[in-house]
Amino acid sequence: MAEEAGAGERKVEAPPPETEGIVWREDAGRFETPDGEAFLQYRLLPGGDGGGAPPPHPAAAVMDMVHTYVPRSKRGQGLAARLCDAAFAHARGRGMRVVPTCSYISDTYLPRNPALKELVYKDHEPHPKPSSM
Repeated sequence: MAEEAGAGERKVEAPPPETEGIVWREDAGRFETPDGEAFLQYRLLPGGDGGGAPPPHPAAAVMDMVHTYVPRSKRGQGLAARLCDAAFAHARGRGMRVVPTCSYISDTYLPRNPALKELVYKDHEPHPKPSSM
């Protein structure tokens, strides 16, 4: 079960060592460092049922990872990769597909972590439609 970290915050369930210290802010649609300065923003898209209807369970959704930000003062510490590790672990644990809209994720993180490409939403799957987050 998720550990409560405050209103609207939850620690990532059973975090692997590389995601330690990353907080899932479900209400804000992001994973972030405890100080909130570095973050990965996402939005949920309905699952690929082809009809555009919201999935019956959030696990059927697609996670569109739209932006990763690390302030200049904290760059070079691997924070962007740790944020991605947490987001991909979250998606995998919930049976979700991901859309790597963020250029850091598509151009840097995924090439460095090719095993995670199996979670990427494929072009031949029915296209997800943006939710009204």
